[in-house]
Amino acid sequence: MPAIEPADAPGPTQPTGIEQTGKLYYGWIIVGVMAVTGAAAMAMGTLNFGLFIKPMGDDLGIGRSIFGWSQTGRMVASSATSPIVGYLIDRFGSRVLLPVAATVTGLSMIGLAFVEHSWQLILLFILMGFVGMSGPGALVTSVPVLKWFVRNRGKAVAYMSLGVPIGAVIFIPLTQVFIDSWGWREAWIGLAIIGMAIIVPLSLILVRRQPEDMGLLPDGAPRRAFAPPGPSRATQRTDEQSWTPGEAVHSIVFWRLVAVFGIMMLGMGTIGVHRIPAFMDRGLDATLISFATAIDAVCSGVSTFSMGLLVSRFPARFLGAMGFAFLATAGVLTIYATNLPVMFLSMALFGMGIGGMMFLQSYIWADYFGRESLGRIRGIVTPMTLLIGGAGAPIAGYVHDAVGSYDTIWWAGVGLMITATVVMVTTKRPRRPAARRDSLRGEVS
Repeated sequence: MPAIEPADAPGPTQPTGIEQTGKLYYGWIIVGVMAVTGAAAMAMGTLNFGLFIKPMGDDLGIGRSIFGWSQTGRMVASSATSPIVGYLIDRFGSRVLLPVAATVTGLSMIGLAFVEHSWQLILLFILMGFVGMSGPGALVTSVPVLKWFVRNRGKAVAYMSLGVPIGAVIFIPLTQVFIDSWGWREAWIGLAIIGMAIIVPLSLILVRRQPEDMGLLPDGAPRRAFAPPGPSRATQRTDEQSWTPGEAVHSIVFWRLVAVFGIMMLGMGTIGVHRIPAFMDRGLDATLISFATAIDAVCSGVSTFSMGLLVSRFPARFLGAMGFAFLATAGVLTIYATNLPVMFLSMALFGMGIGGMMFLQSYIWADYFGRESLGRIRGIVTPMTLLIGGAGAPIAGYVHDAVGSYDTIWWAGVGLMITATVVMVTTKRPRRPAARRDSLRGEVS
């Protein structure tokens, strides 16, 4: 990854902090750790969860609605703890939070190997949700990268996203191999050990909260070693203006984005968890479905990477809306996917859409409201979007259990995704409150 030249180098009489000229900016180390974490997360009950639904359901006699409630339980638990997690990330960073999240998730996965009743399945997924590690835009993995970059934020998100397709190519087919070879119980244990062994040591050794903790500014510009506390002129020139949580929640744009992500996640939830067992119900080969799921994640990573590079040329809202449109199209194809070519195409387009969703969730909050209070702002947003979106999976499960088909609820999901696409296109960057702008001008004058 490229070294970043200082954007605001001090003059010869000014003492400097850590010089980054000719050296790798430490923010790229953070990007690398979070990319590896994203790869390992593919083994930890995220995208590979769908591969477990049919064998677990058949063995335990559990209906599809229970698996939907498991996913929703995880999302509701994340919504309950995300304000606390967001505050802790702003205050302390992810150096300890990420290993704790990986350990709790891993132990919960080991617990899944011993479930006998549906309530145990739901409870363990709730425990995973409390630490808020999984899912697009998870706070403990996405916020740290955004705090290290401003000018190169899109590029940083792009490089971070490469972990998802790499992890998918490795771990999703491996999940199916484990299930076929060992059974679903032992597969959970093996994947848990792999995930914890990768994430815990890397995060403890390498993760740091933000560049200021190392005497740096975002993107690699050095800061003055003896500057007084508070925002310096260099900081103001290098960093964007950050909104406080109170200012953000009084912006109509904030609530439009909450509505967009909530509606989008509700529509996605009706399809995302259930499409894999639905393909198995249609008689498609489980191994080929695992390959298609890996392609889904590869396309997701490629999409996020591409959008990260394109965001300097096109507004994030247009790129995100394009991803939403991919998801809606994939939803239609999923309804008609009764053969392998259509199934593979639906999975690829769904992945491209998820990539747009992941990019937008990671990027747009920092782009619209700044990085200073990003963890707290995301901590306010996440409960609302997860609570709205969490209803999709169990509703779809109930519909399937009642009528034996997902088609009706999936068409409703497609309609919600189209609605979110339209709203996203029209949601422009907010204007900063006048009083706050005047205050910042006074600080740097």
